[in-house]
Amino acid sequence: MAGFRYQALDQQGKLHKGVVEAESERHARQVLRDQGLFPRQVQSGVPRASSATRSRSRSGHLSADQLALMTRQLATLLSSGLALEQALETLARQAEGDRQRSLLLGVRAQVREGHSLAQSLQHWPKTFDRLYTSLVAAGEKAGCLDQVLLRLADYLEISQKQRQKAKMALVYPLVLTLVSLLIVMALMTFVVPKIVSQFEHANQTLPAITRGLIQVSDFLQNWGWVSGLALICLLWLVRVLLRDPQRARRWHQLQLGLPALGRLVRALNTARLARTVAILTASGVPLLSALQVARETLGNLFMQQQVDQLTLTVREGRSLHRALEQAGCFPPMMVYMVASGEASGELDQMLLRVADLQDSEFQQKVEMSLALFEPMMILVMGAVVLTIVMAILLPIMQLNSALSF
Repeated sequence: MAGFRYQALDQQGKLHKGVVEAESERHARQVLRDQGLFPRQVQSGVPRASSATRSRSRSGHLSADQLALMTRQLATLLSSGLALEQALETLARQAEGDRQRSLLLGVRAQVREGHSLAQSLQHWPKTFDRLYTSLVAAGEKAGCLDQVLLRLADYLEISQKQRQKAKMALVYPLVLTLVSLLIVMALMTFVVPKIVSQFEHANQTLPAITRGLIQVSDFLQNWGWVSGLALICLLWLVRVLLRDPQRARRWHQLQLGLPALGRLVRALNTARLARTVAILTASGVPLLSALQVARETLGNLFMQQQVDQLTLTVREGRSLHRALEQAGCFPPMMVYMVASGEASGELDQMLLRVADLQDSEFQQKVEMSLALFEPMMILVMGAVVLTIVMAILLPIMQLNSALSF
């Protein structure tokens, strides 16, 4: 069976939209009529399980929050003893949006045809990435799908929180800086010229700070829009250049060497790597496969390259902590704890501790940076405003002194 999107009218003429499960479009119209609805439009909203290509081309996409909630709900239903097909049907009925309902009905249709859950999820790669499907496959193979899904839900929630913190670390300073620059440019373009023009009729030499302010104001008036356009073109050019993998990799390597940003990037990517490998190995996925899957969760291309080298080194028979030590871009604390985990047979637990410590360090650095940035911005803005005020007051004071004589 497949899902069909529909638009139908009830007996009062009210329009209803949604998804209905049926064998065919004709069957879907009959189901709607049995419910007392008059179908106006019925179209296939969920691809049939027999066509993997069409499934990928029409795959839906859920937000990180929706995916984490759906995963936890599915784990809860399975742990309560409900069969997988019934659990998917229950989630589809409770889905808030048509997109999520269509996706769940499509997965259920795949499962009913005899495919495993992991194979079914692979038809929606935009929503279920390689990490998700690998964990589901490991859970099905080990017979503990509900427990694996709970771990996966925890991982998705933690990852979403980290992404929000990373965005906050970048968005808040950028917005504050942009607003400050706009205020200064507005003062220099519209306010300062009107005030300074009053000094043009005075036959006196203006102070250097005032002459400099006038030059800046004239430049912004005459060339401000050109400078803004040039800046936009420069940013676009940088973005185009960074599409090249080699340039992007060198730029990401440079980021790791920066004093403050480098530690943030290193901590964030190390936490992702450690947590992903820990969850995968704890779920029964081999270490080499776990490293290959965890590589895709990293946002730094240079560290992705180092993970590839890690995988080759481990495949040659060396231990993971030796491979990490040889890479040189991971924190020494991670190397020591991984070595301890390999010696004690608790590698997954030690990796989770590494992830927690790196997440904690990342959060502390972000909070400290934001706490320092705001007063620094206030001081910079105060200095700029003070400069503008002094540039305006000094000629007035000179004029008053000249008139007093």
